[in-house]
Amino acid sequence: MPTPATPSRQLALGVLATGMLMTVLDGSIVTVAMPAVQEDLGFTPVGLSWVVNAYLIAFGSLLLLAGRLGDLIGRKRMFLAGTGIFTAASLLAGVAASPGVLIAARFLQGVGSAMSSAVSLGILVTLFTAQRERAKAIAVFSFTGAAGASIGQVLGGVLTDALTWNWIFFINLPIGVATLLVALRALPADKGLGSKAGADIIGALLVTSGLMAGIYAVVKIEEYGAGSARTLGLGGLALALLAGFLVRQARTANPLMPLRILRSRSVAGANVVQMLMVAALFSFQILVALYLQKVRGYGAAETGLAMLPAAAVIGAVSLGVSARLIARFGERNVLLTGIVMLVGVLGLLTRVPVDASYATDLLPVMLLAAGFGLALPALTSLAMSGADEADAGLASGLFNTTQQIGMAVGVAVLSTLAATRTETLTAAGRPAAEALTGGYHLAFAVGTGLLLVALAVAATVLRPAAASADRTRMTMAA
Repeated sequence: MPTPATPSRQLALGVLATGMLMTVLDGSIVTVAMPAVQEDLGFTPVGLSWVVNAYLIAFGSLLLLAGRLGDLIGRKRMFLAGTGIFTAASLLAGVAASPGVLIAARFLQGVGSAMSSAVSLGILVTLFTAQRERAKAIAVFSFTGAAGASIGQVLGGVLTDALTWNWIFFINLPIGVATLLVALRALPADKGLGSKAGADIIGALLVTSGLMAGIYAVVKIEEYGAGSARTLGLGGLALALLAGFLVRQARTANPLMPLRILRSRSVAGANVVQMLMVAALFSFQILVALYLQKVRGYGAAETGLAMLPAAAVIGAVSLGVSARLIARFGERNVLLTGIVMLVGVLGLLTRVPVDASYATDLLPVMLLAAGFGLALPALTSLAMSGADEADAGLASGLFNTTQQIGMAVGVAVLSTLAATRTETLTAAGRPAAEALTGGYHLAFAVGTGLLLVALAVAATVLRPAAASADRTRMTMAA
């Protein structure tokens, strides 16, 4: 029978959602303040990119390791430590007076975010075990992530204009301290499996360095080019390190990542679908914002407000509809419906004109983004359904890792394609606005293709029988 939703569990959900909100908010709030940061601290154009890259590299490369360590030493302990590091690093970033200090603080923020984010879903699925209540909890958790990205763009512009860029980091201090104080009481205590269950130091070094090299290679594609010796060399090194990690996990007695988790069609399939889906949809968040500013002439705050309808419908669907639809039709069917809607989002954007009307050309796109509110909660449920309690932190870390890899790859590849196409059209004598729009059209078309592949994988790999078998295996393991 479903466990009653006690106040302490709801408070714990609030803590986990707030931690997610803070992490996602920090990722998007910085982008709006970049010009002010560059002017104040004297960043070079290349150096300025490291305000974002330092965070992404630390965050993306440490998620898998942090998730497994949470299983071993205790997920509550990992969440508290990560939130503490993130909050302290936010203070350091806010008082930074030089580029080096700010970049170091951003790297530490990424470390703290990885530690707390990696175990959040693991804690959530052990708190909410019944399918219906877990779906509702995941819907709340997913909503905060989507809302944080949109709120960050608006809040970053407001804080930078009304105060200074420093306050985009100072705002994390009261939120972080409050989260720590409530988490101490609300999150369930867990001792973890102990270091003997998987203290694989060599494996940890292989996977962390492999992910770090891979993410670094991806985020620098726009600067060096996809076919450059630097990019190919780093990409080859990353693949070699990750291959070595998998070989190590197959042979060692106490693996950091037991490969049994990948035998679940739900876990493996959901992570592949997420990587494709996020790679495509990050072009929506980034390139639509660029289109609004560079082609339509919107300001930073105006751009954020223009994209708020997307956040509103995603939130409404996540919180009000997705859990009930999942309970009635199943995660797979809801996921497929959501992806079809998202194909419509990017498909419409491939035809957006230079002189687009917001009401007729862009608002329908924002409303169709409700598909993300269907797809993400269903996908999260599927990704966590194939992991037993002992591997919940690992499954959570893996899901977050594929999300970050999808984001990094999506931004790097689709932005590069858009820029290359724009240069070609400009060289052919097209006006600047028309050339930019043509570049965005290509990126949206490729994103549509990625979503169609995600749809095919979801339809063929995430079969209902596979999800049922995963749940049975979890029940027997418990």
